[in-house]
Amino acid sequence: MTVRAILDTKGHQITSVEPEAKLSAAVKTLAERKIGAVLVMSAGRIEGILSERDIVRVLGERGASVLDESVSAVMTRKVVSCKQSDTVGAIMEMMTLGKFRHLPVLDGDRVVGLISIGDVVKWRVKEYEHEQEVLREYIKTA
Repeated sequence: MTVRAILDTKGHQITSVEPEAKLSAAVKTLAERKIGAVLVMSAGRIEGILSERDIVRVLGERGASVLDESVSAVMTRKVVSCKQSDTVGAIMEMMTLGKFRHLPVLDGDRVVGLISIGDVVKWRVKEYEHEQEVLREYIKTA
């Protein structure tokens, strides 16, 4: 199974903020959409990613006044991405080894989606349930 299959099921929606946006506005976006990360983009290019972990870390280090700073001061700049043709197994390994939970999906330089570890787990559970059902049907007819 590939990343494309997950995106085709979940959708290709991308939530992003500008690097100059206030951190408080990004926090509001995360809360309203009930998501764990947003891409930080400028002119269609990924500049970084802002996750709940980034926010908690900086709040713990510098206090609530950081909410008035720009997203670019807090975001993770080194963004690991994947392609639609990558396998689910490959991105699971990437996310596990890199200790991150969100992975932008690129088609060339264009962002076409964002995969979370929750999306991957949901997909894998669905895949295992389907396999079990196929095996049950096979046993019934054998």
